[in-house]
Amino acid sequence: MSSETRKALSVISFCTALLFSLLAFAARAKMNFHGRLQISTDFFIAAAVMAALGFVFLMFSSGKKA
Repeated sequence: MSSETRKALSVISFCTALLFSLLAFAARAKMNFHGRLQISTDFFIAAAVMAALGFVFLMFSSGKKA
């Protein structure tokens, strides 16, 4: 996998993490429904995983080739 591909994957992962966190905030704002707390917690966990994945791809893309 090339460095440019890894950078693109990291940007996609960061954008997906931002989307999941915005969905979690929206679900938390509409907490009248019983299951919304679980949905927002799941979205926050997914956002953290996607952000970590994006960070890993970004670190591997900036590594120098031997």
